[in-house]
Amino acid sequence: MHVLVTGGAGFIGSHIAEYHLARGDKVHVVDNLSTGSRENVADFLKSPRFHFDEADIVTWEGLDKAVAWADRVYHMAAVVGVYRVLSEPVGTMATNIAGTERLLRAVHHGGWSPKVVMASSSEVYGPHSEALLSEEDSLIIQSGAPLRWNYAISKLADEGFGLAYAREHDIPVIIARFFNTVGPRQTGRYGMVVPRFVQRAVANEPITVFGDGEQSRSFCDVRDTVAILDRLASMPDMPNGEIVNVGSDHEISINELARRVIDCAESQSAIEHIPYKEAYGAEFEDIRHRRPSLDKLRRLTGFEHVWDLESTLKDLIQRARNQKAEGGQ
Repeated sequence: MHVLVTGGAGFIGSHIAEYHLARGDKVHVVDNLSTGSRENVADFLKSPRFHFDEADIVTWEGLDKAVAWADRVYHMAAVVGVYRVLSEPVGTMATNIAGTERLLRAVHHGGWSPKVVMASSSEVYGPHSEALLSEEDSLIIQSGAPLRWNYAISKLADEGFGLAYAREHDIPVIIARFFNTVGPRQTGRYGMVVPRFVQRAVANEPITVFGDGEQSRSFCDVRDTVAILDRLASMPDMPNGEIVNVGSDHEISINELARRVIDCAESQSAIEHIPYKEAYGAEFEDIRHRRPSLDKLRRLTGFEHVWDLESTLKDLIQRARNQKAEGGQ
């Protein structure tokens, strides 16, 4: 199988590339390295079945050819991370929306119909009060939405384009709404909480929790996420334009997450709380709870998670220690 991964040098994208290379597929990755890293795909460059282009999906001249080659396309390219969304509101909207529409247009005009897996986000649910978020729930967009919601709006627009191309041009599109994916290669540079906590715990430094820490999230290991995406894309009878929550439905508060990381690392780190404005340099409206309903995912695929949160944390802690030891040599 021929697999094209946009944003394939990023966190999730590089795991998709690794997964398909391990299965014997040919993989083509394009990434502008704005948040991705060449290190994430360095080991893959040795494989004759792997090709990498450093380019922006919005302007890349090789897009039409790559799409015509692919049997499956994973569209992961996007501006991500709270820090970048707040500091680059125009770029977030323009890149995420323009890149998605250009990709879908290339698929439509390519004369070939690869299956397209599009990355959306739990952010599209907005400031929802429901304890369990289902694909059938209404989405909330506030009037005069602050910059914090630009990413959600861009992903909702991406979903709209995906559904439009699926229905008007019969393109086999699957939209995956990710809920807090974590795992190896994720960086805390743009605000991701788990890698920040792990690095601090391994160094026995204070762990900083934003707000009161009682906001809760559901974390899914990227290795489960990638397997879920393949399972969805491999289903022969999947309707075009299907939207599916992808994540774990085990919920944990950020305070408890910090304590869990400290326990797993046997760390001496203390927990410190700071206001959102101090953390982000701007007022920030956080979501109090975010937990997906996985009824649809289980009904469609029967998927059972392999990684629980504690196993993921212990794996990440060990990797961080190994990197620290190698850096000290």
